Amino acid sequence: MILFTSILTRWIRADPSLRTSPPGVAMSRAAYPQLTVLDLDDCVWSPEMFTLSDMPSDAVIGDLNGRGEGVVGVRSGAETIKIFPGALQALQECADDVYSGMRLGVASSADTPFAARIAHASLGILEVLPGLTLRELLGRGFEEGFEGNVWIGRTPPLSSNKAKTHFPLLKEATGVPYDGMLFFDDSNWSDHCTMVAQNCKGVITQRTPRGMQYSEWKAGLGKYDKRYGTS
Repeated sequence: MILFTSILTRWIRADPSLRTSPPGVAMSRAAYPQLTVLDLDDCVWSPEMFTLSDMPSDAVIGDLNGRGEGVVGVRSGAETIKIFPGALQALQECADDVYSGMRLGVASSADTPFAARIAHASLGILEVLPGLTLRELLGRGFEEGFEGNVWIGRTPPLSSNKAKTHFPLLKEATGVPYDGMLFFDDSNWSDHCTMVAQNCKGVITQRTPRGMQYSEWKAGLGKYDKRYGTS
């Protein structure tokens, strides 16, 4: 029995997208959100965009979590914008389609129009896997050229309150109901997680106060499955 369990575990890890059980084996199926929404500053990456004074320029090449060499950072003046390790691991799993059918979105309240421009530029430079930018990953599952899943800033129609602007716009643009969404946010300066949970009924939220840790990624997915799963 121990040997069989070990073989089964290796089989699942080899292809995490598998959704059927081998004969005679009962397996539960996790409920994944249709849209996982990410804050950027102090959640996906560091530093915060409002602290920067230059548009992204030189790419920093390095190891992408053992998956090969790629763009691990981009310089903005004396600072370097980098994805947190836990967020990178989570994004790589999304790139590997571990969570079949789940798409990604962004709800970031960058303080100034210039900060929002830096963020948008960084999305097209930073890589999740060699040759795959964060912007390209965000486009997975949507029609080519679609941008309604990415909302950055607080200039109208956006505001500093994501519950009143970013999330209604996400819902309208993607067609995903609130109970199909999972939201990650550091919530250090303003408790966006609580505001969204209270005002956008159905959204499951998870705080990432130290930058996304992989354990927080799994905790958020676990919360969603506990609320909406059938297993």
